Amino acid sequence: MSRVLVLGAGPAGAAVALGLRRLGHDVCVVSEWRRFAALEGVSPRVLEGLRGAGLLRALAAASEPSQRQVQWNGQRTAQNLEYLLDRPRFDQGLRDDLHAAGVALIEGRVLSVERDAGQMGVTLEGAAPVFADFLVEARGRQAPQASKASSGRAWRGPETLSLLNRWQGQPGPNASAVQSFADGWAWMARQADGRCYWQLTLDVVSTQLPDKAALLDYCRARRQQSEMACRFFGAAEEHDLHLHARSSTAILSRQTGAEGWLRVGDAAMAVDPLSGNGIFQSLSSALQAPAVINTLLQRPERAALALQFHQQRVEHLFWRFARNGRDFYAQEQQWPDAPFWRARSCWPDQAPAHREADFAALQVQAGPVLRDGWVDEVELVVSPDQPMGIWHVQGVAVAPLVKRLKHEPAEQVLAGLEPEQARMIRSWLLSQGYRP
Repeated sequence: MSRVLVLGAGPAGAAVALGLRRLGHDVCVVSEWRRFAALEGVSPRVLEGLRGAGLLRALAAASEPSQRQVQWNGQRTAQNLEYLLDRPRFDQGLRDDLHAAGVALIEGRVLSVERDAGQMGVTLEGAAPVFADFLVEARGRQAPQASKASSGRAWRGPETLSLLNRWQGQPGPNASAVQSFADGWAWMARQADGRCYWQLTLDVVSTQLPDKAALLDYCRARRQQSEMACRFFGAAEEHDLHLHARSSTAILSRQTGAEGWLRVGDAAMAVDPLSGNGIFQSLSSALQAPAVINTLLQRPERAALALQFHQQRVEHLFWRFARNGRDFYAQEQQWPDAPFWRARSCWPDQAPAHREADFAALQVQAGPVLRDGWVDEVELVVSPDQPMGIWHVQGVAVAPLVKRLKHEPAEQVLAGLEPEQARMIRSWLLSQGYRP
C-alpha cells in the first residue's frame, strides 16, 4: 500500500483523498484553516459534482437556491439558480467527510516540500516532518507555481483583483446578484441570518486604489453609488465590517505532474470567478486524479500516458472555460474601450468556444482514458470540438462504429445494438453532424 500526502483540504484535495481511499491507498491530508470567512455562490452542477465525489457532509452546507439577479450590458434579468455556500461550514463539512472515510488529517502550515531518496517530505510549522510516496498539491491559487521540477511559469489571464466585503446586516431571505461597472463587476449576496457580502472585481493594471487603510471606505462609497446594491442590501446599518483582498487572476500550470507529485484543483487550474463555477472546475481535475495517481504508483510503465491524460484534460477545461468567459465579457458593450472590458473580451484568443459539428472531420485516434481505476489507452473519436476524444456513448464504444460508418449504412452498423443503445447512438451521431 502506498502512502499519499494531500496538501489542502478544500473540495479538490478532499475529493482526491476520498478517491484514493476507495482505491486502497493510505492517505493523509495536511491543511490549515481558511484565514477569512467567505461565501460562494455555486450552480446546481457544483452540487452534483460534490455528490459525485462523495462529499455529502460538505454538500449539506449549501443553502436553498435563489434566483440570481443580473444587471449586465444595461439590462436587468433574473438568470440561473444560485446556491450559497458558507465557507466555514463547508470547510468543516469537507473535514467531516475525510474523517468519516478514515483519512488522517493534520492541521498545520506547510513550510517546505522536498523530494529525497524517492520520497516526498513536507516540513510543517510547529510539527514533525511528514513523508509519503506521493504528494498531491491541492492548496489552491496560492500554491507555489515555480519549482525545480517546473517547466516554466504558469499561463496567466489579465491580472485581476477581488475585494470581498463582509458585514452583519438585517436578516432576510437568501439572495444574490451581479452588476457590471465601467471598471469591473460586483457580486453581492445576503444570507438568511443577515450576513452580507459584496465582492468587487477589478483590473490590477488600470485601477488606482487607495492605500490599505482607506480600502473599506473606498468600497463603502462604491456600494453607496450603486442603486442596485442599495436596493439589494437596504438601508440597514453595517456592523462588524471586514475586507479581504485576493487575486482572482485565471492561472494554468504548464506542468501539472511528474514523478512523485500531481497538481489538482485551483493549484493546477484556477479560473475567473465570473460564473460561480470555480468549485466545479476544481472538482473536474480532482475527480480524475485518483486513477492517474494509482497508475503512476502501481503501473509505472504507463506513467507518461497518465501524466499526458491529466495535463491535457486540465488544459482543455481551462481554455474552454476561458473562451466561454471571454464571450460573456464581450456581451457587456457599455464600455468597450474601458481597460477592464477590452482586456477580457479578447483573452485568451479569438478561437470559438465551441466548433460546428462536422462528421467528416471526426478522426479515430489512440488516446488515454480512465478505466477501472487506471489510465488506459483505447481508440477514441476525436472532433474539433472534443479534442480529448469520446470513448463510449450509453456503454457502447463509438470508434469502431464511426470507422464502419465511413463506408457502411447506419442500419447495418447499428443492427446489433439494443433499441435504447441504438437510439442514443443515433442521437449522438446526429449531434456530430452525421446525415445518413
